[in-house]
Amino acid sequence: MELRDIEIFLALAEELHFGRTAERLHITASRVSHAIKKQERRIGAPLFERTSRTVRLTALGKQLRDDLLPARLQIQQALDRAVAEARGITGLLRVGYSTPWCADLVFHAAEIFRSRHAGCTVQIQEIQFDDPLGLLRRGELDVQVSEFPVHEPGITAGPVLLSEPRALMVPAGHPLAERGSVSLEDLADAPLIAPRGNFTQATLDAHLPTRTPSGRLIPRGPAYTFWSEAPALVAAGLGVSVVAARAAHYHDRPGIVFVPFHDGPTLDYGVLWPTAGPSPAVIAFINVLRERKEPRRPQQR
Repeated sequence: MELRDIEIFLALAEELHFGRTAERLHITASRVSHAIKKQERRIGAPLFERTSRTVRLTALGKQLRDDLLPARLQIQQALDRAVAEARGITGLLRVGYSTPWCADLVFHAAEIFRSRHAGCTVQIQEIQFDDPLGLLRRGELDVQVSEFPVHEPGITAGPVLLSEPRALMVPAGHPLAERGSVSLEDLADAPLIAPRGNFTQATLDAHLPTRTPSGRLIPRGPAYTFWSEAPALVAAGLGVSVVAARAAHYHDRPGIVFVPFHDGPTLDYGVLWPTAGPSPAVIAFINVLRERKEPRRPQQR
């Protein structure tokens, strides 16, 4: 298997979408399809299950992905070290994050990065929900770790770094607070508090749906600009908020309860950077993030 074919396979294994894989690798979807079919013929078994709506890895495909990832990482690290040695990774690297758990990941990665590239200064800042991609678009950040999905021209979405089960943050006196778990259908039973800002349709569909899976209308509560407002609004009984389950460890306070969902997808967080010419420092930092991935969960209180 040629190195380019390995790259195509691993990209499709992450994206699970031929079009996005092609866009990410700057090739055509037919080139992706041809490469995968060639690999499957050589191996003698399917690597992906394809339907008109979904693409999934087979058990063999998952095994191949897991076997290839460490090798690819090792190759990339070797290339990054060579680039860093040749060009020198210096100057200022500006990194953004959107949540405390993304901050944990970013700060730890920055510590490792500084130990490898002492000539490069890392500047870290929080991203606000009212302008989630603005700093990246305006060139005020070089890379950021925040919520997925993101399908925006000029912005490259890298790998998912962590996936988190969802929970519903509800007022302590609300009937849902007595439940052991909630469903996406329960979103029709209380106003949904959401951040204000300019969000893409993909983000709205994933995080701020207007209807439940059965089609029931999800009522809207007040909006917030800064995350610190959300627990206060919920505690005041003005609505509920869909959050990562991990938020209970960071944002618990009197008057609110976190109830896990027993259905629905995870909340995913990944790395983003401007598509046009990422610097050697950006590439090196992304690879540190890939090495580090999931930050350690806080201990239960």
